[in-house]
Amino acid sequence: MEVLLRISRAIDTFNERVGKTVAWAIVVAILVSAINAMIRRVFGVSSNAWLELQWYLFGAVFMLCSPWTLKVNEHIRIDIISNMLTKRKRDWIDLLGHLFFLFPFVALMIYLSVPYFWRSYLSGEVSSNAGGLLIWPAKGLILLGFCLLGLQWFSETVKRIAIMRGLLEDDAPTGAHSAEAEAERLLAELADPVSPKGGEPPGDAIR
Repeated sequence: MEVLLRISRAIDTFNERVGKTVAWAIVVAILVSAINAMIRRVFGVSSNAWLELQWYLFGAVFMLCSPWTLKVNEHIRIDIISNMLTKRKRDWIDLLGHLFFLFPFVALMIYLSVPYFWRSYLSGEVSSNAGGLLIWPAKGLILLGFCLLGLQWFSETVKRIAIMRGLLEDDAPTGAHSAEAEAERLLAELADPVSPKGGEPPGDAIR
């Protein structure tokens, strides 16, 4: 189990670094949008490439930051129901959800994404819009995103089993305490902005 936990920690570190790096694409997308708007306003010209670049950047954030979101336990869950359950039952729900829902979904999407991307790459597929960008890099992001999510699925499954066996402490806030924990984290970051903890995925920062 120790070997699996080391692999899990390596996956967590990698996906968190990828997520934090790719999150900057939001800033780039905002700049692209602002520059495109100013050029269109001042010079009366625009380009489909600028518009498609914004879509690609937001798509990259959505796909490549999803493993980070899963890692920090910020995916959507129904707290009203989970608050009524014991910790042991919540652990079982998480484990069964990972095994029977998340894994089949990720496996199916990877299976479908491989030929979807490969055909586009071999044909050098380009946008049908005038002046548009290549399509295959965007389709490649779909495949890459689900591959990274598959790795995070493995990590989360290993950690959940270890937690249920008492080999690992569950430090993820859940249920009624999640809002309080988030408030405490934000206050701690405001008090010590030089060394913020962990960090949250870009979706929560936007919200």
